[in-house]
Amino acid sequence: MKKLMIGNEAIARGAYEAGVRVVSSYPGTPSTEITEYIAYYNEVYSEWAPNEKVAMEVAVGASIGGARSMCVMKHVGLNVAADPLFTASYTGVNGGFVIVVADDPGIYSSQNEQDSRNYAKAAKVPMLEPTDSQECKDFMKLAFQISEEFDTPVMVKLTTRVAHSQSIVECGERTEVPLKEYVKNPAKYVMLPAMAKKKHVFVEERINKLREYSNNTPINKIINPEKETGVVTSGISYQYCRDALKDEMSYLKVGMVFPLPDKLFTDFYNSKEKVYVVEELEPFMEERFKMLGFKDVIGKNLFPLCGEYSSRMLKEKILGEGQLEDVDIDDKDIPIRPPVLCPGCPHRGTYYILKKLKLNVMGDIGCYTLGALAPLEAVDACLCMGAGIGMAHGMEKARGNDFAHKTVAVIGDSTFAHSGITGLVNIVYNKGISTVIILDNSITGMTGHQENPTTGKTLKGEATASINLVKLAEAIGIKRVTVCDPYNHKEFEKIVKEEVNTDEPSVIIAQRPCALLKSVKTQPAYHIDQEKCKYCKMCLKIGCPSIIDTGDGVRINDALCVGCGLCASICPFGAIVREEE
Repeated sequence: MKKLMIGNEAIARGAYEAGVRVVSSYPGTPSTEITEYIAYYNEVYSEWAPNEKVAMEVAVGASIGGARSMCVMKHVGLNVAADPLFTASYTGVNGGFVIVVADDPGIYSSQNEQDSRNYAKAAKVPMLEPTDSQECKDFMKLAFQISEEFDTPVMVKLTTRVAHSQSIVECGERTEVPLKEYVKNPAKYVMLPAMAKKKHVFVEERINKLREYSNNTPINKIINPEKETGVVTSGISYQYCRDALKDEMSYLKVGMVFPLPDKLFTDFYNSKEKVYVVEELEPFMEERFKMLGFKDVIGKNLFPLCGEYSSRMLKEKILGEGQLEDVDIDDKDIPIRPPVLCPGCPHRGTYYILKKLKLNVMGDIGCYTLGALAPLEAVDACLCMGAGIGMAHGMEKARGNDFAHKTVAVIGDSTFAHSGITGLVNIVYNKGISTVIILDNSITGMTGHQENPTTGKTLKGEATASINLVKLAEAIGIKRVTVCDPYNHKEFEKIVKEEVNTDEPSVIIAQRPCALLKSVKTQPAYHIDQEKCKYCKMCLKIGCPSIIDTGDGVRINDALCVGCGLCASICPFGAIVREEE
């Protein structure tokens, strides 16, 4: 059966056909859909974990228990999971264990642009990188085989383009892989120093075997060997090269990006007059060539270190400016579409008040990061998942209580469960007085409405226990916990003023569901009574995309308005009324 699939769906299909039994992940664009597609296969146990570290630990446990297992995350999620990753490299596996990581060149939905190949090298585990959806499926099946053959975790690396682009996939049947026998083996799985020293020797021996495998695997292959100019590339960069350079070049298409195939590199280099190394982000393969002594390969001295590549860029860099006449896309013709909080977003009410009160706001990762943009401009800093709470505490300890009375941390409900709880524990334990605002919108909003430990539903929509944020905060030691609707802005402002001015830690739960949830019914749209409107522009301060400044007045786009009423509640002249009124 052939089917058009995005790369993420093909990854899920490959894991399914390979007989995966347990999948644990945390949603993160561009990897989220992999686990969502896996959830459709009833033969596979799948779950959302609170964070990537837990997801990897679950998958490692399933592997030790004899099952083929997988965990999925984006590149920054791999930072969170690095602790179990490095030691799982030492322990090895029982059932095959695959880690799928999706990088984000161009920073479309992330806070940095890191290259996960460096993790494979540092942890000394093999990494495969597919170029299209068919390879996504095929490489997953191969990854499980490599994992069990070499007793190692295996990483499969995607980028945003491969994860979300579509191509034809030839589907196969699922192979039911029986559970491997579980045998107690502390020398293999308990990494006390004496045991870990012996396992490190095993890891080095394994890498040498994997290098030999890399030199001979068919996923590392030469195309058009007769051409005098060579291009070494992998992943989506291979597709860009073929589109830009056609069959005018010889290609060394690298499917196993760690460990790299030294002999194949050497043979390819020695057979060419000139060699380009085309890879997004870090000079990972280029540095390997130079380590082998081939210092005149053309890489980052020509191609950029930052951002996503394109066929057009490669034409310009390799073939010269004269080759661009067939490209009729002008970047200046593409309209700018900056990200914005949705109409009715509950975070808008929170940030309106925080900006009004001129508070310092330590932010976090989620939709609410957009509170940094005009006109709200409320968020001062955003680092990583869960960091807002720690940063607020650090600023308090650096600058004193007076500064703490002007500072809050904001964090979403899903992010709080991910990595915010320990930060709150730290505030209480170390006698902090910071105020933490948990933006409880009843879902994981940023990545497309995934369930989380606070929603009461599993990945497959089954009812389960939900975290009670009030009781959790109280159990940690917070005595001042308040729940409020941020769209009741007068009450919310009063509560924020009270809490930031107390000399003990406090939690405000800004509770209002995401406006895009199916359970949230839109209300009749508002409109502006032009006779009452004084064009004071107060309504524009909340940054709602349905409110438009026409230059001589303000209008509300009723196609966008969801009737939340925030604008009406802050209008000093009562000029904003419902359509029905």
